[in-house]
Amino acid sequence: MSEQALWTRARLGRCGPPLDLLTARFQRHVYAPHAHAEYTVGVCVGGSEVIDYRGGHIRTGPGSIIVLDPGEMHTGGPDTTTDGYAYRALYAAPALLADGTLSGLPHFRDPVIDDPELVTALRLAHTELSACPDPLETESRLPWLLTALARRHSTARSAPDTVPGADHIAFVVRDRLADELLEPPSLADLATDLGLSRYQLLRAFRTTMGIPPYAWLAQHRVSRARGLLESGLRPAEVATLVGFADQAHLTRWFRRVLGVTPAAYRNSVQDAR
Repeated sequence: MSEQALWTRARLGRCGPPLDLLTARFQRHVYAPHAHAEYTVGVCVGGSEVIDYRGGHIRTGPGSIIVLDPGEMHTGGPDTTTDGYAYRALYAAPALLADGTLSGLPHFRDPVIDDPELVTALRLAHTELSACPDPLETESRLPWLLTALARRHSTARSAPDTVPGADHIAFVVRDRLADELLEPPSLADLATDLGLSRYQLLRAFRTTMGIPPYAWLAQHRVSRARGLLESGLRPAEVATLVGFADQAHLTRWFRRVLGVTPAAYRNSVQDAR
């Protein structure tokens, strides 16, 4: 296992605040004692790490979530001399975990959490956003998962799930995203305009539309892309015209929605003509 640490800076919406993602794999590295202003949320993906925290020792294993509260001094290193440790972590501003809860900032009495469903979702979101840190996707996925983490496993009480007027809220957000597909507004700004928290907006949209905002917009972009491909434009041109980051981003979503690549689709419709 080589020593490796890769940082990716994502943004929570266009022009929104940053959120750092770390992908780390270490054989021998030992961290000096330090603390973060943010919540540290990590998922162990290999080996085992021992973390000094709150006067004791935490040992991680593959599939466990580790949550360190802001301001808490800690250090970390390999649990054994042979296996090393690998993990994915994100560093979340406290407000992100408090959005769907009541009574102040969430506190995690037990820093080691066993939640296989949440582990899978966090690891997938971290992997995909590290590869393509799309601002709307980041803002749609990570605050939702962090709120779930706080609601399930912290001392904070959950805010009510029901959002009055959810259908109307979802349709307003949908129309704004469709109208501004090249530079979509941040969900935080949309929520402020509607007098909501971002969590309430996300819940209203997901309840009504069945998918989060970024997924709806991606499918809308794919629909627009089909027409442009049918007119003879190349996938690289089309990606820019419908708001995808690049051709690879278009291809990823085009295959998810239609089962073929944009180039294959373009060739097939051109051949049919």
